Amino acid sequence: MEPPAKIAPSMLSSDFSNLASEAERMLSCGADWLHMDIMDGHFVPNLTIGAPVIESLRKHTKAYLDCHLMVTNPHDYVDAFAKAGASGFTFHIEASRENWGELIQKIKSKGMRPGVSLKPGTPIEDIYPLVECEIPVEMVLVMTVEPGFGGQKFMPSMMDKVKALRKKYPSLDIEVDGGLGPSTIDIAAAAGANCIVAGSSVFGAPEPAHVISLMRKSVGDAQKNN
Repeated sequence: MEPPAKIAPSMLSSDFSNLASEAERMLSCGADWLHMDIMDGHFVPNLTIGAPVIESLRKHTKAYLDCHLMVTNPHDYVDAFAKAGASGFTFHIEASRENWGELIQKIKSKGMRPGVSLKPGTPIEDIYPLVECEIPVEMVLVMTVEPGFGGQKFMPSMMDKVKALRKKYPSLDIEVDGGLGPSTIDIAAAAGANCIVAGSSVFGAPEPAHVISLMRKSVGDAQKNN
């Protein structure tokens, strides 16, 4: 059975000067998670937030903080993000190809949910060992744009990866991030994605609650039809 829909507005598109109120606004609009984009200016060219911002936000919300770490050395961030109050810790398969089992175990031991992400150019087969190891990741994030910047155009060709994942792991949380909104949600949902990250399509909408509801319905409808 496929896991339920989880809609995660990307806080990268929020008003950072009012982060706590923006988080509350998204939750009141029906968001399940809050997606936090952590970029180190090295693994990706952009530089965003770090553990201190997560820690500050955690004081104002009990929400699930879905942290996507676009960083070169994810091992170095586990302790700080656990202490800050991160709920999920998703690292990139391209970042460091050693000691995956040790990294996943450490993330779990710190009370966070481990996930792995892959860039558009990375074969989906690369992450299979991390889903099948003794202590596996609990979510796979398929990037539907190149990581590092918001507002990019959705890449429909990435849905083949989502389809392959869903066929191989029916109960896995599969997240998609990049260019998701009313015009692209149906193709992502039909492919098998259940965790939906959306930035400008939610924050820029006149009625964010309507967009969140629409995306949740799309995932639910797709699951009924599968």
